[in-house]
Amino acid sequence: MASPQVVVVTGASAGVGRATARAFGERGAKVCLLARGQEGLAAAAREVEAAGGIALALSTDVADAEAVERAAGAAERELGPIEVWINVAMTSVFARFTEIAPDEYRRVTEVTYLGIVYGTRAALLRMLPRNRGVIIQVGSALAYRGIPLQSAYCGAKHAAQGFTESVRCELLHDRSAVRICMVQLPALNTPQFDWVLSRLPRRAQPVPPIYQPEFAAQAIVHAAEHPRRELLVGAPTVASVFANKVVPGLLDRYLGRTGFDSQQTDEPEQNERPVNLWEPVAGDHGAHGRFDDRARRGGAELWAATHRGWLAGALAVALAGTLHRVRR
Repeated sequence: MASPQVVVVTGASAGVGRATARAFGERGAKVCLLARGQEGLAAAAREVEAAGGIALALSTDVADAEAVERAAGAAERELGPIEVWINVAMTSVFARFTEIAPDEYRRVTEVTYLGIVYGTRAALLRMLPRNRGVIIQVGSALAYRGIPLQSAYCGAKHAAQGFTESVRCELLHDRSAVRICMVQLPALNTPQFDWVLSRLPRRAQPVPPIYQPEFAAQAIVHAAEHPRRELLVGAPTVASVFANKVVPGLLDRYLGRTGFDSQQTDEPEQNERPVNLWEPVAGDHGAHGRFDDRARRGGAELWAATHRGWLAGALAVALAGTLHRVRR
C-alpha cells in the first residue's frame, strides 16, 4: 500500500483551514497544522486523528519567513516528504481605507499575502528537487473583485493572484511537474467575523449567500487530487469574476450602494471584543462561525465546478441535438 500523503495546512486552527485539515484526515493523510493559537491547534489535531489521519501541530506565524521554513523542515522530519501545501491563513480589517492605520495594513498584508509567499517558497524548496507536489493557494472572489471596507484583504488577495501566476509561468518554463493552483472561494461561515479587527458600527458578516467551510474544504481536496490552474467555487464566485470582466464600472457603482450594508448585520458591534490581528484569540473556535442557520452546503455547485468537462460535453451534445432538430 502507498504511504499516507503528507499535507501542510496553514491557518489550520479554525475556519477553512480547520475544515480542510479534517477532510485530509478523513483520507488518512499525515497533516501538519500551522497556526498561532495553541488551543485551536490542539483541537484541530485531535479532529484529524479522530478522522483517521496523523497530525503534527506546530505553532507558527506565517508572517515570519524563518518560522515557516522551520515548520516545513519539522514537517518533513516528522512526517516525510511534503506532497501538498495549502496556504489558507489570513486576517483582515473591516473599515474604510482611511480608518486603517499603516501598521494594521502592513500586518494584513504580511499574513494574507506574504504568508502565501513564504509558504510557497518553503514548499517549492522541497518539491522542486523531487519534481512533484501540489501547492494550493486559497483565494477568493475578492482576488478578482475588490469590495468596500476590505481594502487590505482585497489588495492581499489580488497580490496573491499575481504572484501565483508569475510562479506558475516559471514552473511551466522549467517543465516542472510541481503544480500550483488557486481555489477562489465564496463567502463562508467562519469565525473570522468575530475576531478580525472591525471599525464598523454593526457586526460584520460575509456577503450573502453564505456557504459552510466544509464546502470550501471539499473543493480544496479536489484541487489537490486533480490539480488545475484555477477552481472557482460557488455560483457567486463565478458571477463576480464574470461581471467584473464584463461590466466592472457598473459593479463599482453597485457595490458602492450595497457593499456597506451587505457586510453588516443589524446588531451593534461589540467594541471590547478581542481581535486576532496581532495575537491569536484565546480558545478553540472551530470551523464554523455564527451563521449556521443561513449557510449552504453547496453540494451541487461543487459538483458543477469540478465536472466542467463533463458539463461542457453534455452541453455540446444538447446543442448539437437542438441544431439537428432545427435543421430538420
